[in-house]
Amino acid sequence: MTGNTDSQSAQTTDGARAAELSAVGRFIKATELDTRMLGMIGALLLIWILFDIFSGGLFLTPRNLWNLSVQTASIAVMATGMVLVIVTRNIDLSVGSILGFVGMIMAVTQAEILPQIIGFDSPFIWIIALAVGIVVGAAIGALHGYVIAYWGVPAFIVTLGGLLVWRGAAWWVTSGRTVAPMNETFRLLGGGPKGSVGVDASWILGVIACIAIVAMIAFARRQRKRFQFPLRPVWAEAFLAGIGCVLVLGAVYIVNIYYYPIGIVRRMIRDGQIEGPETEVFIGHGIAVPVLVAIGVGIVMTFLATRTRFGRYVFALGGNPEAADLAGINTRWVTMKIFIIMGVLCAIAAAISTARLNAATNAQGTLDELLTIAAAVIGGTSLAGGVGTIAGAMIGALVMQSLQSGMVIMGVDTPLQNIVVGIVLVIAVWLDSLYRRSQH
Repeated sequence: MTGNTDSQSAQTTDGARAAELSAVGRFIKATELDTRMLGMIGALLLIWILFDIFSGGLFLTPRNLWNLSVQTASIAVMATGMVLVIVTRNIDLSVGSILGFVGMIMAVTQAEILPQIIGFDSPFIWIIALAVGIVVGAAIGALHGYVIAYWGVPAFIVTLGGLLVWRGAAWWVTSGRTVAPMNETFRLLGGGPKGSVGVDASWILGVIACIAIVAMIAFARRQRKRFQFPLRPVWAEAFLAGIGCVLVLGAVYIVNIYYYPIGIVRRMIRDGQIEGPETEVFIGHGIAVPVLVAIGVGIVMTFLATRTRFGRYVFALGGNPEAADLAGINTRWVTMKIFIIMGVLCAIAAAISTARLNAATNAQGTLDELLTIAAAVIGGTSLAGGVGTIAGAMIGALVMQSLQSGMVIMGVDTPLQNIVVGIVLVIAVWLDSLYRRSQH
């Protein structure tokens, strides 16, 4: 009799708990949303709201949000590669120095070497300069990867040495000179009024993105049905599609209402490019080119990490290196390829950074390695290896850049900004360790 009473009591307690958590629990289960990702997005929104309040409404303006997206692009690009590096239980401390060195190489190529060969106005200058930068970045990554994978030198030591070597090499290329200006077409990679696609093209891209979101959800549902996996409720599919489209179109709206400065409008009217009173002409920037580059890199890296054999090998290597080796995976070659990809991504980030500054300087990329690592870790990449997402790292990059941008608006000194970044990195690793312990 006592046993039945205890059993009924336990069932009543469990039922009460289920009823208490049913609303949120059923919603999370039905939509299959990543609670860790939701927490990160919530933290990002909290950061934005607090900075907007303390800055007197300056943070959440179209101008600042547009600039924030452009400033995030180069870190987001490198963070996608850092995910693969950290997933395999490695680290790359040299990405900021590689960015500075490759940026200097691309600048010298297009500003000093190629004009003497094919002329400064040649339409091929920016293509050749970008290609040279990508080749140099890949070569540096291959060198790092070879020493790590085949010589057995820890990644921490190799890339720490690379941090010093490539920073010094950037100075050595020009003896400390700043190289400018960049090719006009190359500068489009940095954003600005000319480095944006405009209002109409932005809306078209937004609609295409919404169609892609709906198509991906429909395709995933069809695949689940094909392999007899559990299906999400139709309302959950509709909710995910709807919220995705709202976010995309909302972002497009914001970048479209960031208008050209009045000085540029006056010059365009004076040059006969547009007509009308300058006080009544509003030209929206639209999506910046570097943001499109970052999104494109994110899509490619997500496909690489989740839909290819190489991606499966990367996560298998990070989850259990010994088992991956025994399974016949060429772990050394996989490791080397990861660092080659990291080098290429550093070159793309260097192109964005150099184009945005319209110059290459010796300080370019300083401390970017910390922001990149922090972005990956905040985005859910575990330093213990085997866990990480590309999308999470890109959101993590936005979190880090939001912190920096907000502190700049509020007039916080650079040393204090570095202190905050360091504290955030430590907290992110601590939260990661707590999360991993809760899963066991």
